[in-house]
Amino acid sequence: MGYLSTDEPVTVRLEEPLPGTALLRVAGEVDMLSSPTLRDNIAAALGEARQRLIIDLDGVEFLGTSGLAALVEGRTLAAERNTELWLVCSRRQVLRPLRIAGLIDLFQVADTLPDALTSTNRDSTTD
Repeated sequence: MGYLSTDEPVTVRLEEPLPGTALLRVAGEVDMLSSPTLRDNIAAALGEARQRLIIDLDGVEFLGTSGLAALVEGRTLAAERNTELWLVCSRRQVLRPLRIAGLIDLFQVADTLPDALTSTNRDSTTD
């Protein structure tokens, strides 16, 4: 599939690990200047009919409020398209902003990519 964007300070790579599943690997800093890149890549990945979108954030070194907003917008767009949205994140740099903003429970979160690939859709209020 290849790169959708390599704009610094963020890199986003689109892959298709399984049929019907899009994987966005995000690396770098997601801040006010780079969050439009994330937002555009999420929208592009959701532009095709897919059952699941996984956003791998383990390469993210910084996640600012505009990055959080891009993820929330992606969640809304995925719900409109009836697509499961999963976040892969085990790093404090991503989990902490999600928790502080009170957004962690809005997302289905997996610690690893294999977990996200094999998990089934669940209600985010039952952990």
